[in-house]
Amino acid sequence: MAVSGSTNFEPDITEFIEEAYERCGLELRTGYDLKTAIRSANFMLAEWANRGLNQWTISTGAQTVTKGTNSYDLGTDVIDVLDVVIRRTVGSTTTDIRLDKLSRAEYFNIPNKDTEAKPSQYFIDKQINPKIYVYPTPENSTDIIRFNKLTRLDDADDAKNTMNIPFSFYPCFVAGLAYYLSMKKAPELAGQLKAIYEEEFRRAADQNEDRASFRIKPSIRSN
Repeated sequence: MAVSGSTNFEPDITEFIEEAYERCGLELRTGYDLKTAIRSANFMLAEWANRGLNQWTISTGAQTVTKGTNSYDLGTDVIDVLDVVIRRTVGSTTTDIRLDKLSRAEYFNIPNKDTEAKPSQYFIDKQINPKIYVYPTPENSTDIIRFNKLTRLDDADDAKNTMNIPFSFYPCFVAGLAYYLSMKKAPELAGQLKAIYEEEFRRAADQNEDRASFRIKPSIRSN
């Protein structure tokens, strides 16, 4: 029995939408049907950002510090920052030192935020244009802040675009889109399609987890 030998199945937006409409017992017929489905897809991607980590949207950012400046723009595509280190190079030796995360209240209550030294802590201000604040304020203009950032997924936009999601999330995407469309087009199916969507998302999210080993070693001490 022959197999295809192909692993390049990558639906465009229109194909995802057609599948979602069919799951609602409908057909994609008009330009407005397409427009409203693309809008629903973009709202769903915003919901995905609220659900937690999507590993494929994590990337590394870097910001060279400026002496006396303690805040830096991260860019409007950044949803959250996961880890931060300060990189310092002395001669031929480069060292990354982990920074500890501060809450808004903890950063607010620092008495003198302009104290200059090597940064050891950071605070993420999640505004429309998020910023990272470091403390102490950098003492030079050569250290580099490096961080793992969680970024927005690309919007659906044009009907012929493909989505920047991994193959394992295709079922979740189409199931979620069917559910979102059902709320507008086939409300009698919304409960059923929501259950399917949640199950598909759970499976995809489980597969997407970081599978690094985790060990707990008990401390055994004599009294």
